[in-house]
Amino acid sequence: MSSTRQNIHIRPATIADVELIRDFIVRLARYEKLEHEAVVTIENLENTLFGEQPFANVLIAEHDSEPAGFALYFHNYSTFLGKAGIYLEDLFVIDEKRGLGIGRKLLQKLAQICVENDFGRLEWSVLDWNEPAIKVYERLGARSMKEWITYRIAGSALQEMAAD
Repeated sequence: MSSTRQNIHIRPATIADVELIRDFIVRLARYEKLEHEAVVTIENLENTLFGEQPFANVLIAEHDSEPAGFALYFHNYSTFLGKAGIYLEDLFVIDEKRGLGIGRKLLQKLAQICVENDFGRLEWSVLDWNEPAIKVYERLGARSMKEWITYRIAGSALQEMAAD
C-alpha cells in the first residue's frame, strides 16, 4: 500500500464538523454547476444531522490529518430483499486531493458498514456528464441502473401536491 493511501483516515462526523460539512456541500454544488441550489445552513445541518432525530450520517475523509472530503448517506430499505441498505446522497473530494484514493476509501467504508450490518445494498446516483466518477464506480464493480428513471418533486410542485 502506498504511503499516500496510508495517510487517509475516515471518521464519523461530529457536530463540530458542521461548518466543514457545509463547505463541502457548497464546493460539491459548485463542481456540479448547481451552486444556486445549495441553500443549506449551519442550523439545518445541526438539526438534521445531529439533532434529536438525525436523518443522515456523514463520514469525513482526512488526508495527512487535513479534511479532504466527505460522504453523506442515509438508510433505505429494499422490499424485495427484506433488508436495509445505504443510499449515498453525496460524495465529494476536494480538487487538490483527487486521485489519491480518498473517494474509494469513503466507498469502501460504506461497503464495510453495509456488510457489518447485513444490509442488502449500497446505491447512489451520479450526473451523466461526470465521466471521471463513472469510471471509478465501474472499476469498483458498480453497475448503472439504466432501466430506472429517477423522479423528484420539490418546491412549489411539492407544496401543491401536499395541498390537494
